[in-house]
Amino acid sequence: MSLEPNTPNTYDDDAIVNPSANVHFGEVVAARLSRRQVLRSGFGATAAALFGSSALSACGGGGGSDEPAARTLRLGFTAVDKNQNDLVTVPAGYQVAILHALGDPQHFGDASWAGDGSESADSYNRRIGDGHDGMHFFGLSETGSYQAERSDRGLLCVNHEYVVAPYGLHPSGMTAGAVRVASEVDKEIAAHGVSVVEVRRGSSGNAVSMVRGSRFNRRITSATLMAFGGPVRGSDLVKTADSPAGTHTRGTNNNCANGYTPWGTYLTCEENYLNVISRAAGDNALRSAKEVSGLNRYGLPQNRVSPYRWDTVSSSDARYARFSSSVTAASADLDYRNTINTFGWVVEIDPFQPDSVPVKRSALGRFNHEGAWPAPAVVGQPIVIYSGDDARNEYIYKYVSNATWRASDVNGGLAAGARYLDDGKLYVAKFNADGSGQWVELSFGVNGLDASNALYPFADQADVLVHCRLAADSVGATKMDRPEWGAVHPNNGEVYMTLTNNNASNRVAPTATPTGRQARPDAANPRFYNDGEGNTGNPNGHIIRWKETGATSFSWDIYLFGAENDAAADVNLSGLTAANDFSSPDGLCFDPRGLLWIQTDDGAYTDVTNCMMLAALPGRVGDGGPATAVGGTATIKGANATTDTLRRFLVGPKDCEITGFAITPDGKTMFVNVQHPGEGSANLGAGLISHWPASQTDAASTARPRSATVVITRSDGGEIGLA
Repeated sequence: MSLEPNTPNTYDDDAIVNPSANVHFGEVVAARLSRRQVLRSGFGATAAALFGSSALSACGGGGGSDEPAARTLRLGFTAVDKNQNDLVTVPAGYQVAILHALGDPQHFGDASWAGDGSESADSYNRRIGDGHDGMHFFGLSETGSYQAERSDRGLLCVNHEYVVAPYGLHPSGMTAGAVRVASEVDKEIAAHGVSVVEVRRGSSGNAVSMVRGSRFNRRITSATLMAFGGPVRGSDLVKTADSPAGTHTRGTNNNCANGYTPWGTYLTCEENYLNVISRAAGDNALRSAKEVSGLNRYGLPQNRVSPYRWDTVSSSDARYARFSSSVTAASADLDYRNTINTFGWVVEIDPFQPDSVPVKRSALGRFNHEGAWPAPAVVGQPIVIYSGDDARNEYIYKYVSNATWRASDVNGGLAAGARYLDDGKLYVAKFNADGSGQWVELSFGVNGLDASNALYPFADQADVLVHCRLAADSVGATKMDRPEWGAVHPNNGEVYMTLTNNNASNRVAPTATPTGRQARPDAANPRFYNDGEGNTGNPNGHIIRWKETGATSFSWDIYLFGAENDAAADVNLSGLTAANDFSSPDGLCFDPRGLLWIQTDDGAYTDVTNCMMLAALPGRVGDGGPATAVGGTATIKGANATTDTLRRFLVGPKDCEITGFAITPDGKTMFVNVQHPGEGSANLGAGLISHWPASQTDAASTARPRSATVVITRSDGGEIGLA
């Protein structure tokens, strides 16, 4: 059925390849290293982000008389010890409660989660989904609109990245066989996407709960109607049997990190969407060489079977056939060959309008979107959003709107989104060995991105955005060690991004000759080592940061290197101790006060501790200096961490990822997601590794594990994290 308006983790990182030959720092030159709050009074911070530090003095920023004195922050909790307990461990004086978990009903009429996989597929259109990930809290006024400063009532938007099918959704796991069972697939489709729920504090104390039955409670799933916005809308590249005009599609999938807008909408980001997309054998022969090049660059070769195999249910029923991106008809408007191009976008959702149609904002580019992180909005200046492409050896991007921000657009909904997110310029980052960097524009007709391009002949701006990885390859962007979450400091505009890790099949020794997707260490990704436990490359990851120095220039350093505290000094370059060592930084968020929260998704340190979250008081770009990483690569690092500037705040339950962060404007209620506890369990029953969240209050529980959102508060009702 047409979707036109006039008609009614199992992760797949290794399928994503970057075969480009873009040079890296170590291959270019020897390093010579000489050397959030919306409408807040922070013009100087964002002006610096857009126009460079010279704008600060001209605009009254940087501590001038027009800017309030910065609040002095001090961490005020005892560091949590590393542990392997099956619960969320927080500091003394803090408490944990479960807000919602997989299968919890949002409305009345559906039974509570039974714990045996017996819930119907249809009911998951009204239940909390699986794989909780990125999220954001929006204050809710008494009239039902966005109220940025409100803390006691709000809408919480939560991503559901993927399904851990055996442990929560199905009675006995996925039914074996070459063809999937329709009812199981229907449940999995519904369990992906986003949950929107109303949350409120109680009349006494600081307890927060979900408002069951709220008119705002909503599920957006892998079957929800979506519109396209921006240059890709109407392009031949997104035409399908569902939308012959290329204006709409169905579903959002593998929603990892997120973002938000100053006008009060939620940005959910599609990451490992290849989990659900297959492509038939022999499909190359039915495609042009240009099409095959694009499909291969995005990790979808012919004869590729997706891990979930949703398309196997039926080749004729569009609900399932659309998950095979194969040529099956005479033209693209009669089949689903372009399904692959309809995923990998930033999707804007208006949580205050439950009947609104989400919009895929194509001007921000298509890739494994880990998130979309805005710089603070400043009246009269463009909206700026940063993104990472979460795959090994991929890139970091920046989007700058052509329209400038006006405060009257608060509560402007998707119409405001069209103004700022459908018309702008996309850039990709190049990190130079001397600590400088450039944003390279990815626009048709600029920087060789046209039909004469030797790597890929671009037809128009829609082609550049659908295939922006190829555009970034062409302009020589810097390959990074899995760019994941980003965060913009609310007070000085500096940008932080986690580079979670890399392995020896991608990041090779400094003396090795790279082949295919491989790359040597470089200044921005400088480590290559063996951790002694079978992990080689950059197994512990790092966090890079930069400050904008001009419209298309920046300076950078490496804020923190993940490492075990007893690692060699040229591995543990940040001087981490037992109170703050970590591995594989992933989630990252500044709260409005300027605290930085760091979350981990790790496999290299889980023999010692479960994944965790740390609180940090970061310095500024340039507060450290030159360093030499293990293997001899020169780099630039920030000041060493101390227990005064970095402490472990939380450790999660067994076999989980700690991810997703939101906090109320008053700093007194924190939301954190625990994803896939017990994911590595051998089987149901005795084979389960974790029984969380039931184990949070009952250590003897044998319940199935579930992803869930937790609420963290101080027992005395004070601000979280601070003295």
